[in-house]
This record gives sequence, C-alpha cells and structure tokens, in this order.
Amino acid sequence: MNVGKAELANIGPKETRNRLLMGVVMLAVGVVMAVIFTHAGVSRGWYSLLFLPFWMGTLAFFQARKKT
Repeated sequence: MNVGKAELANIGPKETRNRLLMGVVMLAVGVVMAVIFTHAGVSRGWYSLLFLPFWMGTLAFFQARKKT
C-alpha cells in the first residue's frame, strides 16, 4: 500500500527557529574554537574537543530543517 510521503512536523515555527539559531551559534563556536586552537598552537588532541560544537550545531540544523 503506497500512502505517499507524509511529513508531519512535531515542532512549531518557534522551536524550528530556536533550533536553527542554536545550530548556527554552535557551528560558529566550533569555527571560532578552531581558529583559536590554530593560532594558539595547541596539540592535536585538543582538536577533538571541536567535535562537540560541530556535532551539536549540525544536529540542531538538521532538526530544524526536517522539523523533528
């Protein structure tokens, strides 16, 4: 049975906007941290901390995009 592609949003426009804003902010934090780490000359191990803001930013961005 082919019902078709039904996309139901489980968040409203306000929460979508909040998640998009959080995604942009966290991606910007990741970029700023990467620049700071590069200019400070920290060891490679510290770069693993960049995973968290980039992951959070990407996740929030895609949640806002898919409205989930």
